[in-house]
Amino acid sequence: MTMTSNEIEELILKSFPNAKITIDDLRGDGDHYAAQVVTEEFRGKSRVQQHQMIYNAMGGRVGKELHALALNTSAPKD
Repeated sequence: MTMTSNEIEELILKSFPNAKITIDDLRGDGDHYAAQVVTEEFRGKSRVQQHQMIYNAMGGRVGKELHALALNTSAPKD
């Protein structure tokens, strides 16, 4: 089972409604994506904490419906 980039974006936006999100399908197979997520909620959080927040937003789908999700996360630049 695969996911679309829209499905991934919707899941992230449920947890981070003001996030700016860019998603790329790395192989064109609907199973390997890269996501760039910029949101104020990441301010003061470590990179590991930011990634955990995204994985939580994905609701356990990474490693199941979605094989791989490479993340680039940050708070907005001032």
